[in-house]
Amino acid sequence: MDKNSLAHTKWRCKYHVVFAPKYRRKEIYGERRKEIGKILRELCNWKGVEILEANACEDNIHMLLSIPPKISVSGFMGFLIRKEQFNDI
Repeated sequence: MDKNSLAHTKWRCKYHVVFAPKYRRKEIYGERRKEIGKILRELCNWKGVEILEANACEDNIHMLLSIPPKISVSGFMGFLIRKEQFNDI
């Protein structure tokens, strides 16, 4: 069975997500940028979310995500934000 299909439906849910540090501080660079990317990939894998594209600037991160319909976008974003705060990103 196709990973983007259910019993009687096919789905393609893509969302453009932007993360920005508080006060848009320029904190995303160098080694920290690599760590953030690794953590985000791992968290997306846990929830079955596919990162289609991603780009990190000094003050924000843009990601194009394919989120399955069984997961709400707000629920997934809450999951990411809670986990990131736990990891002190």
